[in-house]
Amino acid sequence: MAATDFWPLHDIVHSADLAMSKRIAVVISEDPCLTARPVEALRIALGLCAGDHETTVILLGRAPILLMNDTEDIVDVEILEKYLPSFKHLSVPFIVEPGTAMDTWSDNFSVASMPADGIRQFLRSVDRSLVF
Repeated sequence: MAATDFWPLHDIVHSADLAMSKRIAVVISEDPCLTARPVEALRIALGLCAGDHETTVILLGRAPILLMNDTEDIVDVEILEKYLPSFKHLSVPFIVEPGTAMDTWSDNFSVASMPADGIRQFLRSVDRSLVF
């Protein structure tokens, strides 16, 4: 007897909640020069972009250096350099706080500045958020 005899697959697969794409925010606030978690968070965000999800990456604190040309102090920089072209190609939206120092290389990405209140409101509006 197959497992589907107990739980018909059509009941599970046709669930409207599973089929809907989600609005997802990936928040990165850890220092990429101290830990590999920010680079791993970007890898996860890129994976989410490959699906039907509308994914936005929020870079706080020292995390915006992930999008800068001077990356030699970043932990796992070789992995970061492998994935950054895909973020450019897919025009994945990034949000940073006003006054965040960005270099001209960062202009290749879709980066918007948003005040802290706007970021909080944006996070309340998304379906899911991942925080690193």
